[in-house]
Amino acid sequence: MFDVLRQRAGESPEREVFTWLDDAGAVGARLTWGELDERARAVAAALAQRVPAGERALLLFPPGLDFVVAFCGCLYAGVVAVPAYPPRGERSLPRLDAIAGDCRPAAVLTTAALADRVSGWIAGGGPGSAATLLTIDDLGADAAAAWRRPAVGPDTLAFLQYTSGSTGVPKGVCVTHRNLLHNEETIRRAFGQSADSVVVSWLPLYHDMGLIGGVLQPLYVGARCVLSSPAGFLRRPVSWLEAIARHGGTTSGGPNFAYELAARKVSDEEREGLDLSSWRVAFNGAEPVRPETLDRFARAFAGCGFRRSVLFPCYGLAEATLFVSGGAVGEGPAVGRFDAAALATHRARPAADGRPLAASGRPSAGQRVAIVDGEGGRELPAGEVGEIWVSGPSVAGGYWGRPEETERVFAARLAGGEGPFLRTGDLGFLAPAAAGEEPQLFVTGRVKDLVILRGRNVYPQDVEATVEAAHPALEAGGAAAFGVDDGGEERLVVACEVRRSVRRSGDELWDEVGAAVRQAVFEEHEAALHDLVLLRPGALPRTTSGKVR
Repeated sequence: MFDVLRQRAGESPEREVFTWLDDAGAVGARLTWGELDERARAVAAALAQRVPAGERALLLFPPGLDFVVAFCGCLYAGVVAVPAYPPRGERSLPRLDAIAGDCRPAAVLTTAALADRVSGWIAGGGPGSAATLLTIDDLGADAAAAWRRPAVGPDTLAFLQYTSGSTGVPKGVCVTHRNLLHNEETIRRAFGQSADSVVVSWLPLYHDMGLIGGVLQPLYVGARCVLSSPAGFLRRPVSWLEAIARHGGTTSGGPNFAYELAARKVSDEEREGLDLSSWRVAFNGAEPVRPETLDRFARAFAGCGFRRSVLFPCYGLAEATLFVSGGAVGEGPAVGRFDAAALATHRARPAADGRPLAASGRPSAGQRVAIVDGEGGRELPAGEVGEIWVSGPSVAGGYWGRPEETERVFAARLAGGEGPFLRTGDLGFLAPAAAGEEPQLFVTGRVKDLVILRGRNVYPQDVEATVEAAHPALEAGGAAAFGVDDGGEERLVVACEVRRSVRRSGDELWDEVGAAVRQAVFEEHEAALHDLVLLRPGALPRTTSGKVR
């Protein structure tokens, strides 16, 4: 991958590649191709003096361009980058300790501004205590001149992408240069990217979508990239759209909750003057894509030049580097309606008045998607719901230091012996397609999250959507539905956050919201709630990508 960057720097050293926006939307920093190359070589040379190639380096940076420099510096050094969020209080330490304990970094890279905090964590005697600390701010051109090309090949480990941990302890996905380059080329083709593209991203840089789609894809295609912080987007969702409008963004997106948040929170006054006509690919992935969210967002910003046809639902996961499937640019989302009772028995049957589901597009070239009866390894025909299995050059090599789990997840085989496949842990089906067309992939949920009530399959995300719409006091994207064991029988429980704007509290509000939620869940899912828990805003634990954990 660093050969691509070196080539870009040699061809267009003065051309700007990265722009960083502060929380007010103003330009806070810039990097040209030449500057990025020089700073990355300086980091690589400094690393080479401290740790051997092949060792792990933990990257602890606030959102900003220093992270980009450090990541590229690791690639230049042949050192395995391990992106993570820096320590920011006691609540963040368990995840950071878990990552460090798993990968045992030889070095920790950070900025001078965070050096005291990071060195305090290292000195605390935890799993990162043996690492060498390197601050990258003051490395200059002299350091860059000492860089020497490392011995790196296609199957050399490039970085460890730690999973967001929505269903368990974070695990380090081993991504090689071959995996990375194949997936970047897959994204380029799927999105129609070129050097003329402008990528706008607020996504976390240490998460697979933010790193591979938001940072490394612009490097791969030679495009310009405009970055800002996740916190700035969450505080003021319109800042995302303002950045697209001001900088002529052609490619941008995020998880479904981002579109929901923008559609609900951006006011009429904030929409005035927004011009989103440059937006060509509005990708939506990393969690179930809700058709009602797509409709709501398209309606909300139609007056700003936003076209529904640019909405691009897609599917991917860290274990497949990132991208697995997506639609066709300019065709808009494909939404089907399926009989809810049939879905509850793992069959997808079209129904005019059925439950709407958004397709996640078709598998990318070179990748195969199979829908499998996970227990017996039998590949299921189109229209049957099962576990999504993936094979192809983008599928990573496994989990760092976890041979048994790697064998179980990355080396699955069909009943006839075909494989290996990646077991994604996601449920879905392939819709029957017309002659000559590839079937569309529909994702319905996660194997571990599925709630089975008296023999019926209930998908938590469907219940969560029902709950959030049941009463105006409930926060969008702030519900979690799950099963609990009650005397050997599974029961349905929902926890949901109440909006900050709601001033009422106590029994009156609980009774009103509770009645509305229970009625909606029973009517739409034929399921009775065992318990309902109302929470203050922000109380649900979330992953680093913003999903409910």
